[in-house]
Amino acid sequence: MSLDRSLKTGGKLASKRSVMKRTERIAKMTADRKFDPAKDKAIGIPKTLIPKA
Repeated sequence: MSLDRSLKTGGKLASKRSVMKRTERIAKMTADRKFDPAKDKAIGIPKTLIPKA
């Protein structure tokens, strides 16, 4: 069964992300020496905005 033409998105709803994903945040915080994977937990870390290019 196929989807009706009016229900297809066509990729128009893809928008720019405003915050980084958890793995990206951990990598950035580790580089900034604000996170130590050996001591700190990955749950509950602060949200980090994606810098505007």
